[in-house]
Amino acid sequence: MKKAFLICTFFLCFIGCKKEQTSAKKNIAPTPTQIKYAKGFDIVTENGKRYLVLKKVFQNASEEFKFELSDENDITQNKLKIPVQKLVVTSTTHVPMIELLGSEHAIVGFPNTKYVSSKKTRALIDSGAITELGSEQSMNTEILLDLDPELIVGFALHPNNKLYNNIKKTGIPVVFDGDWLEETPLGRAEWIKFFGVLLGKEKEADKVFNTIEKSYNEAKQIAKKATTKPTILSGSLFKDVWYVPAGKSFTAQYFADANLDYLWKETNGTGSLQLSFESVLDKGQSADYWIGCGLYTTREQMINANKHYNKFAPFTKDKIYTNSLVKGATGGIEYFEFAPVRPDLVLKDLIKITNPELLKDYKLRFFSLVE
Repeated sequence: MKKAFLICTFFLCFIGCKKEQTSAKKNIAPTPTQIKYAKGFDIVTENGKRYLVLKKVFQNASEEFKFELSDENDITQNKLKIPVQKLVVTSTTHVPMIELLGSEHAIVGFPNTKYVSSKKTRALIDSGAITELGSEQSMNTEILLDLDPELIVGFALHPNNKLYNNIKKTGIPVVFDGDWLEETPLGRAEWIKFFGVLLGKEKEADKVFNTIEKSYNEAKQIAKKATTKPTILSGSLFKDVWYVPAGKSFTAQYFADANLDYLWKETNGTGSLQLSFESVLDKGQSADYWIGCGLYTTREQMINANKHYNKFAPFTKDKIYTNSLVKGATGGIEYFEFAPVRPDLVLKDLIKITNPELLKDYKLRFFSLVE
């Protein structure tokens, strides 16, 4: 549920200027970054020109991509015309960020629209204002060309993506969103500034993010008042392998900020650990809570999948919570769509589940007790 692309790098030189003018421009230091948490992108000003710098948008890739923000497109020179008026996005995580900027009407196409849960964008899809483009990794390029978008925001695991390489050849600019590679909750949410610069809504993006950041940090301080620190089990089995969040992952960061004792907090890695059932049982059998159990929404489903799940204390004590129960009108799981840009609500959910007295009037937004 849930991004293929334009790869060029360039370096612009000023010619035709007086020597002293050129020299003076070269001595102008780049403006300090305004990006606080995100590691995957930056917005900088150099010699009077503004650039969007994409630092990490593919797995295991270190190459940066630099785009001059201009009033005209030039693919060969890596110029992006802003603000973008007609946009195609490819991940449900893009939608809430664009909505929070009041720019959902700029979206003209989306692949697999059935996964979009947001009511505003859902209404645009139902009215025909947003066109279905087919599968995420095999979009209908004929329909795409008819839409004539000014920009495509893609998602891909690696740069050698045939679909987006073919799209580039048509002259449609492609940039990639790497929010999914961020290692902290606020780092993910800060990608709203990426959309802010593309849509000409930078001030709005700053304002929205500052509000989210403030809410997150306030919740983090509230969590420190907890008198108990419950132990946390997470993940589930898939083909005899139990995937649990690694100790440096953004999920582990959520648990740490909620003042919880995540049982694999000392492990390395930013993705998932692949463990045997026996090792998870040995470490997590007596956990206080099981938060995040895959796509299961009932204990019956879990037992049907693996009869040994009932050996865990959270199973027998009704303390398993899933993020897969809250869905949109067409079945999209809202956690995957909204949580990246609202980490404050995820954090509050975790606090409410484990230390409910700290947030007496708060109602869970993404997580639900497994039935």
